[in-house]
Amino acid sequence: MFKRLTVILLAALSLAACGGVDPNSPLGKRKAIFKAMLHTSEDMGGMLRGRLPFDGVKFAEGALKLDGLAHEPWQHFPQVKDTGESSARAEVWEKQARFQELARQLESVTGELVEVTREQPLLASEMKAPMDKVEAACKACHREFRNH
Repeated sequence: MFKRLTVILLAALSLAACGGVDPNSPLGKRKAIFKAMLHTSEDMGGMLRGRLPFDGVKFAEGALKLDGLAHEPWQHFPQVKDTGESSARAEVWEKQARFQELARQLESVTGELVEVTREQPLLASEMKAPMDKVEAACKACHREFRNH
């Protein structure tokens, strides 16, 4: 009985491992970056919406991290659509100029967010507008280029 259970467990683990994305592939790398961006922005948004206590130092650190991450995923979009379960629409590869324009907009607004967080102490009320611009930049790209 123990041997049978072990064989079933090993088979299930093997099948689960086959369905994953190679973390070293372009798809795996950009997914990891986007996941980190989401986690960081969720924490920052949570501070501004009262879900988390506002901490100006942590918010500024989050802005800096988000700005760094905002410059990273674009290099992991190859010129030709890669294989795998991507949330990216074909338009990413068909409309490269527009895709790059939206990427630069995100980089710009995350840079602006970093600038407004340089002077402490921060007030949550003053961070709402720059954070809204970051969220709007994310949404604009998602509307055009992401399968939901």
